[in-house]
Amino acid sequence: MTIDSPPRTSLAGTVGDFVARFRPEDVPDEVLERARYLVLDAVGLAFASTGYDFPTKARDALGRLGSGEHPVLGMPDRLSPRDAATLNGVLVHGMDFDDTHIPAVTHVSASALPAAISAATTAGANTRDLLLAYVLGVEISARVGLGGAGGFHDVGFHPTAVAGAFGAAVTAGKLWGLDAAGITAAQGIVGSMSAGLLEFLEDGSWTKRLHPGWAASSGMSAAAFAEQQWRGPAAVYEGRFGLYATHLQQRESDPGAVADGLGERWELMRTAVKPYPICHFIHAFADAALALRAEHGLSGDDVVSVHCAIHPVPGKVVCEPAANKWEPRDEYDAKFSLPYVVATALRRGRFGLAELEDDALRDPATAALTRRVEVVEDHEGAFPRAYSGYLELELADGRRLSRREQINRGHDERPLSNDEIAAKFAGTIGTVTDEATAERVRTAVLGLGDDTPAREFAEACRG
Repeated sequence: MTIDSPPRTSLAGTVGDFVARFRPEDVPDEVLERARYLVLDAVGLAFASTGYDFPTKARDALGRLGSGEHPVLGMPDRLSPRDAATLNGVLVHGMDFDDTHIPAVTHVSASALPAAISAATTAGANTRDLLLAYVLGVEISARVGLGGAGGFHDVGFHPTAVAGAFGAAVTAGKLWGLDAAGITAAQGIVGSMSAGLLEFLEDGSWTKRLHPGWAASSGMSAAAFAEQQWRGPAAVYEGRFGLYATHLQQRESDPGAVADGLGERWELMRTAVKPYPICHFIHAFADAALALRAEHGLSGDDVVSVHCAIHPVPGKVVCEPAANKWEPRDEYDAKFSLPYVVATALRRGRFGLAELEDDALRDPATAALTRRVEVVEDHEGAFPRAYSGYLELELADGRRLSRREQINRGHDERPLSNDEIAAKFAGTIGTVTDEATAERVRTAVLGLGDDTPAREFAEACRG
């Protein structure tokens, strides 16, 4: 299909030109290989999420809107392609254990992958096309997030929801064969669907879990409208009422980042896989607490007080409102609580999914230590380039111990290896299914990039 081409000077037009002409063989082998492992991490998390009740609620809500035949990750249910993408996004992101592009502050796979699976399946594409479209979706999501210069959180927007919608639109547009003008229009259209509020931080509500799935659904909707020659504003990024002008309201931004280095610099390679099932802003603190505990043979009982320093922008997310952070009500509050995570790591010597269960949340000794955590502003951290953490402990014997983690583990300067990602996958999917199913899924994911039909891959990843 073709529509009248928008001005080629627009950033969306530059992206459209690039995506339309890009081929699987244009992606370096190392990027494709890392992409497979990012997908492996995401699919394992989708399976693990089925052990909680939020996916069932999401499935029932979407089922109220209609039925379909599209497979769902880790579940036996079938939905319409767009609703399956929504639920898959909920499953990948629901535990907040999924990958993050650190400088963009954006969970990139949680929207790009669901959009790629649904769009590829409906197009009758193969997994070579699916993998390429996923990679392109990650690249655009990351760049849109980068354009916000770390400011989306500061004004109350979740960049995963904002940026993910654009990446998903590009993913779906590529798989459905839109030309450069069509992919440009899809970006312009999805700009009117791109949002996600951080108000969930105030009461621990579940809207964040929905954000990447809704972004995937919105991207598919925008691409479908563009396919039918619906027009979208070409200057959706840089325009007077474009994304950055409206969402950031005079704060620093860099719209040019959206198209910068396409095909030359691979943002997918900078995407961090999480070692802990908590907000990425807290990872450096968990590592610091566990390192001090191990190095000095400490227990939680040895600690009189804890002093943390964090940049004020991530601090808003993991330290405010104070009532929720110093006395988390549930596991979702807890994973966004800097005081709770540090206290729990010091008490238990680890932080995994078990540390978000009720027995951990209700432990009186952990609660007492959580209340002794003090947080101040960090003037030496690397945010938004990295999520730094500074931790100082005052011990009962009068000693003071400190540690700074300037670059969080998982960052592209300290990446988890593919073997470490595979081990994480085994641990997450292993919480809900048997080894035979895990091996079936692992084989399907690591085989992405050949002539296998995308529907066959989607079926292999059902529960």
